[in-house]
Amino acid sequence: MGDLFVLAISCILINNILLAQYLGNCPFLGTSKKMETAVGMAMAVVFVLVMAGVITWITNTYFLVKFDLEYLRTVAFILVIASLVQFVEMFLKKSIPALYAGLGIFLPLITTNCAVMGVCLININEGYSFLEALVASFSYAVGFGLALILFAGVREKILLARVPRPLQDTSIALVTAGILSLTFMAFSVMV
Repeated sequence: MGDLFVLAISCILINNILLAQYLGNCPFLGTSKKMETAVGMAMAVVFVLVMAGVITWITNTYFLVKFDLEYLRTVAFILVIASLVQFVEMFLKKSIPALYAGLGIFLPLITTNCAVMGVCLININEGYSFLEALVASFSYAVGFGLALILFAGVREKILLARVPRPLQDTSIALVTAGILSLTFMAFSVMV
């Protein structure tokens, strides 16, 4: 149980998928302008990443490896992720239309979000058991959400500040993301 806790803390803080491994930056920068949108994207990514991590682990272990089809791993994983994103998109469109509209193009982009695919591949490459893959997938998703929500809070505050003209908009967002990344690097000394 202690190993799973260490794995979770490592995935959330030390090896944060956004701020330490630099995967998934497109939705990170695109949906972090408003807190509501960031929270919605974080929840969508948690669902998709956990389900994708579990389903791709099962697909790899019981189908691809068993039938010696590992060369189809990327295609199989993309199909799983795309199906899950379609499910989330249909659910949000029907249940929460305001969030669906707020996420806009970034919701279907979860399909091509390298963070989701990256976590699925990390789970396989690290040789995680089913439980470890589940914990890692959930923890990476929580780390993604934590970074996204923290960044959205900072970006909302920046809108109220006087920012020099050359640093406005994307420039200040990238500088802020770099500083946030440095703060997460401080957790690496915990290990």
